[in-house]
Order: sequence, then structure tokens, then C-alpha cells
Amino acid sequence: MVYITGDLHGDLDRLKAPAMKKLRRKDTLIILGDFGFIWQGGEEEEKRLKWINKRKYKVLFLEGTHDNFELLSKYPEVEHAGGRAKKINSNMYQLMRGETYELEGKKIFCFGGGISDDADMRIDSGTWWPEEQPTEMQKERAWQTLAQNNNTVDYICTHMGPARFVRFLDFSVTESNEVELFLDEIAEKTEYKRWLFAAYHKDKGLGSKAVAVYKSVIELE
Repeated sequence: MVYITGDLHGDLDRLKAPAMKKLRRKDTLIILGDFGFIWQGGEEEEKRLKWINKRKYKVLFLEGTHDNFELLSKYPEVEHAGGRAKKINSNMYQLMRGETYELEGKKIFCFGGGISDDADMRIDSGTWWPEEQPTEMQKERAWQTLAQNNNTVDYICTHMGPARFVRFLDFSVTESNEVELFLDEIAEKTEYKRWLFAAYHKDKGLGSKAVAVYKSVIELE
């Protein structure tokens, strides 16, 4: 089975939570950004990555807005499940922007990254990277891979959400950022069963077409 959860921010306890016990051998867990376990480097971080790599299920993750893009760039790019990915270790991969993957017969389009609200504060401490924001080339790649699939996939997994869903998630939102508007365009031009996103730290279903994910662990039907 394929399962989805939201931002971990390097919290190992989330992977030890009771909700994770339903994952079995050969299952796949997709984390929708802000993975957080590749952040500072060093021996302790390497131990945590090795612990994750020993899970009986495969771990895949998107980039969020709180990930160390400098460290992520050092991992090799490989083919995985029909799309491009970064291989972290034998059981863990970073899913790249604009790629469509096939997992257990399901076509899953992925697009990580976003725009941080706290970028100015984090620049001073050296914990913000401009690579969090998608490039025009990455957006073009998204349109190319969607076209190759006749603009039809089973699921869309992103860090930020399309503007139309974000507004329903929080009625106080009156403006959308560039990434949310881009994802909104994808939502308009793509056929899909359900869209899952995680940047807003809420667990909430938004009708039959979308769900905001944070600490919940959702099985893809």
C-alpha cells in the first residue's frame, strides 16, 4: 500500500507513532515536504537516516520550504518508479518536482517546494535557500510530464496547495502566492482523483477532491 503523511521537520517520534504501525513490508510512505532529516549533516543525523533506512517500508519525500537544499543537491539523481529522483540510501528517495511516478499501479504526480513566510528571519541564521521556490524549468517539466500522461493521473502530491483549496482551508486568506497560483493552474487543467498537500499543518478533508495532511497517515485507495 501507499501511505501519505505531512511535514516531519526531523521529528523521529512521528515515525515511531502508533499510526505508523499499520505500514507493512513493501509498503511506501510519502512525506509531503519538510522532511527535515537532512538538515545539518553530521554523525547524529547520519544515525537517524540509517534508522529510517531500516524501516520495513520505503520512505519517499518531497522538498518543502524547511529543507537543506544545499545538502540535498549532493545526492545522486536516479530513475525511480518511472520518474527522476534523488537516492538518499537504499530505501529512501527524494521525489523531484514535476515528475510522475507509478507506485502499485497508481500514477502520482509530485511537486515539492514553495515560498516561506519566514524567509527574512531564516536568511540571517543561514537556514533558508532560494531553491525552495520552483524555477520556470521545473514548472515546464511539470507540464511536460503531465502531457505525457494525457493530463490525467490518479493522485497529485505537493507541499503547498492550489489556491482554490488553500482558501477553503483558511477563509481568512485573501491573497495567494506564486506557487499556489501555479498549482491552481495545474488543478484546472489536470484530471485526478485526489490532491494531497501539507504545508499548512492541518489535517482536513476538502470535499472529495483534496485533503490537507499534517500528522495523519492516509492510505491511498
